[in-house]
Amino acid sequence: MRKTIKLALLLLPFIAISQQILPEVERARVVDEILEERFNNLLPKLMDDAGLDMWVLISREYNEDPVLRTMLPAKWLNARRRTILLFYRDKDKNTIEKLAVARYNIGKSIISAWDKEKEPNQWKRLIQLIEERNPDKIGLNFSKDHNVADGLDKTDYDEFMANLPKKYQTKVVSAEQLAVRWIETRTPREMTIFNQLTDITHDIIEEAFSEKVITPGITTTTEVEWWMRQKVTDLGLETWFHPTVDVQRTSEELVGHLYSFSGRPDDEVIQRGDLLHCDFGITYLRLNTDCQELAYVLQPEETEAPSFLVNALYDGNRVQDFLTQNMVEGRVGNDILAKALQDAKDAGLKPAIYTHPLGTYGHSAGTTIGMWDSQDGVMKDDGENYPLNPNTAYAIELNATVNIPEWNRDIRIMLEEPGFFGEDGFRYINGRQTELLLIPRPKSHLGN
Repeated sequence: MRKTIKLALLLLPFIAISQQILPEVERARVVDEILEERFNNLLPKLMDDAGLDMWVLISREYNEDPVLRTMLPAKWLNARRRTILLFYRDKDKNTIEKLAVARYNIGKSIISAWDKEKEPNQWKRLIQLIEERNPDKIGLNFSKDHNVADGLDKTDYDEFMANLPKKYQTKVVSAEQLAVRWIETRTPREMTIFNQLTDITHDIIEEAFSEKVITPGITTTTEVEWWMRQKVTDLGLETWFHPTVDVQRTSEELVGHLYSFSGRPDDEVIQRGDLLHCDFGITYLRLNTDCQELAYVLQPEETEAPSFLVNALYDGNRVQDFLTQNMVEGRVGNDILAKALQDAKDAGLKPAIYTHPLGTYGHSAGTTIGMWDSQDGVMKDDGENYPLNPNTAYAIELNATVNIPEWNRDIRIMLEEPGFFGEDGFRYINGRQTELLLIPRPKSHLGN
């Protein structure tokens, strides 16, 4: 099992969730505290790095900019009416103003700067705030390369520009780099939570891929998927995509990567001797995980997985290593992809890499390192030109195609684990799978 598994888990016939899951009121407190830290400690540096002294975000209820959505306090599930945020950074004075052109304060940090009784027109009030500060640049969230940074809709853009005096219109620029850095950058406290969240994700997978859930010859892949979905609900958590479970076995031919999605058979009965694979991720405290792990269903006479599957998993781990060794600060995704693929191929492996940023969103903003259908590199409008920055998280997602003579076929070792790239390089957030999960767990692993 992964290195971080706890001895207590090995002594139980089923897996227990090893992390405390907070009640809603405590979650709200943590979310708001983290927002305060990000606004006061992170945002000023990000604005300086992006060369922006003013950032304006505009959204209407139920049509929120994806960046603005991450700035709402825990009690705000949506924007209200038209919500306008204005951040002004005075680098010389080392101050940052956080204002809302809205009827209400937005949490503790963002203060309402609009008295509708004094100035009924919301746009005019916004322009007054801009003119009072006379910024060098006004960043708006429009972007061709990053969908998360393209949250300003046409109506609000047109209204903003129609009200903005001409002398300021030349100062309007894309806030793309700032928006992506806000979304992708993780704080130390967030990374502590990310470890806990990933640990919970691993625990659920281990329980799903156990005899508690799976009876060979009876249980179907679809039933395991819905068990995982229900488990998340029962824990008071959410999943950001529907789990998938699939099978590779001697009688099946290898098909495309979409085997795990639209091309995957439903309700396939799990049999002894199957290699199981899952794709699963959950949401907690505004962070997201994304994991793919493997299990082997033991034959009656077996107490461990066949050596050819053990070796195949090792090949998958080697592809992971070639990727993470090539994650170098400042290197763009296509360059990381090309070098990692070539290194793996030179070592005799058959790799495919499709790693994506992970964090505030499951498929988040930042450095894209391949897509499953773009192994020659992604196009510029997929964020190809974006460099790898420190303090960012990724779903290390990839596969290795391995020939199995004993099965007279190829299989794919599909793996995915949350990882963190920091000042000291790459690390897995909560370990990675280096041994196959076994169903049922051998009795020697269960204690007396």
